[in-house]
Amino acid sequence: MKDFSGKVAVITGGGSGVGRALALALAAEGAKVVIADIEQAALDRTVTELEAMNCDCMALRADVTSAESMAALVSGAVQRFDHIDLVFANAGVGTGEAGNMWEYNLNDWEWGFRVNTWGLIHTINAFLPQLVAQQREAHFVVTGSGNGAFLMLPNTPIYTASKAAVQAITENLHYQLQAAQSPVKVNALFPGPHVVNTGIFNSERNRPEDLPEDPNKPDSGIHSVEDMKAIMAQYEMTLQTTEPEEVARFALDGIRAEKFWISPMSDKSRAAFVARTDSILQGTTPTVPDVL
Repeated sequence: MKDFSGKVAVITGGGSGVGRALALALAAEGAKVVIADIEQAALDRTVTELEAMNCDCMALRADVTSAESMAALVSGAVQRFDHIDLVFANAGVGTGEAGNMWEYNLNDWEWGFRVNTWGLIHTINAFLPQLVAQQREAHFVVTGSGNGAFLMLPNTPIYTASKAAVQAITENLHYQLQAAQSPVKVNALFPGPHVVNTGIFNSERNRPEDLPEDPNKPDSGIHSVEDMKAIMAQYEMTLQTTEPEEVARFALDGIRAEKFWISPMSDKSRAAFVARTDSILQGTTPTVPDVL
């Protein structure tokens, strides 16, 4: 897919962060855009921006943790635009882990997997029948994370584990569509190469009522990228960051180039990935990756 003009794109988590940046980048190239998000205020702000660009767009409040909500999203998009060319399975949360994993509240585990992993499963189950039945080129783009797909960062075990599962699902989906000789293609998108400046560190704003946070939970002290920068500054270190707009640019370039792996890496993260792979192949004891 070399040209996005006139293409219909559906983006979960489209109200803010990487999802918003993808929506604006696609609109700038003449695509028709459907943004879905659980946060209504973010949807409203982003659809206003899209409309100001004269983008043919719509916003639908949707919850990736609900199979029914994802089915309604597909139905709404097809009713408006007849077909779908691109799906960005982009919604995700961080659960703010802190302390020992064996002391985590089970609600945190449930929430992380419900959104990050089950959210992808529900998105696949809702959209793939539509994409396959169209019998035309389409792309299903999964926002994963190097933290889980390539490396295991010990301070975020819930996020790491949920994203490791996401990568396994993504690759298997790719293999199955290949085996079926389907024109539907899968892309694995990894925001980076540095920490991306989004609101994922403040995911608590969208936490469901049925999975309340433990009031005695240790505070990680990190609720924004600015918090991370401040903590590192205390140790005379500088945190490098990536803006969502940069992620959107290399995501669209990766789709155009027919890349499965859309995964820019910093020198440090690449070295850490190589070290982990060598450890697996040689059977040596792994060490904590140095990526910051």
